[in-house]
Amino acid sequence: MKRISLLFLITVSALSEVLAQPMSLKSCLEAGLHNNYSLSIVRGEEAIASNNVTKANAGYLPVVNATAGYSGSLDSRNTTTRQTGNVSRERNVTDHSLTAGVHAEWTIFDGFKIQTNYKRLQELKRQSATQTRIAIEDYMADLTSEYYNFVQQRIRMRNLRNAVTLSKERLRIVQERYIIGSGSRLDLQQAQVDFNADSAQSLKQHELLASSRIRLNELMARKEVSDYLLVRDTAIIVDDNLSFDKLWEATQRSNASLIKAAQNKTLAELDLKSVTSRDYPYVKLNAGYGYTYSTNTAANRQNWGADFGVTVGFKLFDGNRKRERRNAQITLDNADLARQNLELSLHADLADLWQAYVNNLRLLDLERENLKTAQENHFIARERYLLGDLSGIEMREAQQSLLDAEERILAAEYNTKLCEISLRQVSGSIMHYLN
Repeated sequence: MKRISLLFLITVSALSEVLAQPMSLKSCLEAGLHNNYSLSIVRGEEAIASNNVTKANAGYLPVVNATAGYSGSLDSRNTTTRQTGNVSRERNVTDHSLTAGVHAEWTIFDGFKIQTNYKRLQELKRQSATQTRIAIEDYMADLTSEYYNFVQQRIRMRNLRNAVTLSKERLRIVQERYIIGSGSRLDLQQAQVDFNADSAQSLKQHELLASSRIRLNELMARKEVSDYLLVRDTAIIVDDNLSFDKLWEATQRSNASLIKAAQNKTLAELDLKSVTSRDYPYVKLNAGYGYTYSTNTAANRQNWGADFGVTVGFKLFDGNRKRERRNAQITLDNADLARQNLELSLHADLADLWQAYVNNLRLLDLERENLKTAQENHFIARERYLLGDLSGIEMREAQQSLLDAEERILAAEYNTKLCEISLRQVSGSIMHYLN
C-alpha cells in the first residue's frame, strides 16, 4: 500500500512538473510586488501622505466662510414718562432680522510657521515613500528566501527519490538472491526496512515541499495558494564575489532604515522651528461682504456693504513656550542619537552577516569535496555489492553517507544564500534580484 501511495505521489508530481509553467525568481518577485495585499496597503498610506502635501493644508491659503442667519422677537412693553407720568403701552411688537455674508481671513505671516508646516508635509511624504521602500525590501527578502527554500526542498525531494530508487534496486537484488538461496532472510528484512524508511522520509518531504509551495503562493498573493508551482532554478547558485567594504559603503548611502532615521531628524528640526516661530508676530488680512435686512412695526431697514482690515499681533506669554522648546530640542538630540545608534547597529549586523557568509563559503568548498568523495565511495560500494563482495549493511552505510553529504552541501548552499540575501537587504541592494 505504501509503495502504491508513493508511486502515485511521484507520478502526480512528475506530471504536474511537465504541465506547469516554470517561474524564475524575477517573475515571482514581479507578481508578488504587483499583487501582495500588505504592499498595496503601504502604497495606499503613501498616497495619503502625498495627498496631504498641499498649500492649503500648510496654511498658505485664506479661509473663506459664508454665513446666513435669521432672528426674530415678539415683545410687549410698558413705557412711563418721568415728567408727566403717562404710560405708553405696546403689545405684540414683532422684530425680524435676516443676515447673510461672506468673510475671508488670510494669515500672510505667522513667524515662518506656515513655511515650516509645508516643509514638514513634504518631509512626511518622503518618509512615507521610504517606509514603502522598507516594506518592499522586507517583502523581497522574505520572498527570495522562501523561493530558495522551495528550490532547496525540491532538490532534497530529488535526492530522496534517488535514495528510494537505490533502496528499491537493493531490495530487488536481495529478493533474487534469497529466491535462489544465496541470500539470507536477515538481509532481505533489512533491505525491506531500509526501503520503507526511505519511502517514509520521501513522503514526509512531500509535505515539506507542499508547505513551502503554499507559503510561496501566499507571498505572491495567488488566489489558490495550493496551486502547483514550478520554479526555473534547479540549483542554489551563491554569489561569492561580495565585498564587505563596498557593502558598508552602500549601507551608509542606501540603507532605507538609515535614510528614515535621517528624515526623523529633519522632522525634529522642523518641529523645533515651528515652536520658535512663536517668537515672531503674526499678520492677518480679513475682509467680508454682508447684507442685513430687519423689519419691525415701525420701519423696514436694509444694509449691505464690505468690510476689511489688518490684524497684527504678538503673543507675549503663553506659559508653555519654554517647555515646548526644551522638549523639541531634546527630541532633536534624541533623533540624532538614534541615527548614530542605528548606524552602529547596522555596522555590527553587517559584520556578523559577513562573518557567517565567509564561513559558509568555506564550508561549502569543504562539502563539495566531501560530496565527490561520497559519490566515489558509493560507486565503488555499489559495484562490490553487485559482485557480492560487500554486505548489505556496508552498502547501506555508503548510501547513507552519500545522502548525508548531499544534505550537508544543500544546507550549506541555502545558508550561504540566506546570508547573501541579508547582506544585500542591509546594504540596500536587494533590488539586485529583480535584474
